[in-house]
Amino acid sequence: MLEIFKPTWMAKSIYTVSPDQLKNHGIRAVFSDLDNTLIAWNNPDGTPELRQWMTSLKAAGIPLIVISNNSKDRVAKATANLDLPFMSRSLKPLSFGINRARVKLGLAKNEVVMVGDQLITDMVAAHEAGVRSILVKPLLNTDKWDTRINRFFERRIWKLLKNKYPRLKWQEDLND
Repeated sequence: MLEIFKPTWMAKSIYTVSPDQLKNHGIRAVFSDLDNTLIAWNNPDGTPELRQWMTSLKAAGIPLIVISNNSKDRVAKATANLDLPFMSRSLKPLSFGINRARVKLGLAKNEVVMVGDQLITDMVAAHEAGVRSILVKPLLNTDKWDTRINRFFERRIWKLLKNKYPRLKWQEDLND
């Protein structure tokens, strides 16, 4: 049961994961959570680091698609300045959003990675979809009210994960 929360990789920030590292692992598309993963939940403009990372992905031919539980209007507004495609109302921890995006791109499960900052939604959805995952540290130490509930349970899950998988550690990138 605990395995559904375990990420394939743990990176301090998605911005340090290069397109070459992704390609070396056979990854042809990146699916990412939005709030506190790509952008701070309270700042939809993103950072220069995000824009540089997005540019490097685009140059490498790796599409980036937002997979969010938020409404279409909320995600469209948040991604407007970033010009990113998205799947809203993804129903994470279920795999619907990931599966829709993957099928739309015509990619196999092993060619996709899901990036997110939450064990309960993002990592479980990746496991349910049968794709690899990258857990990242949240961009901010604060969350929207509804995410705080998940964080409460995540603290307990983390303790269990660390006991069962003592080698789990934050990495700078996928090559650590």
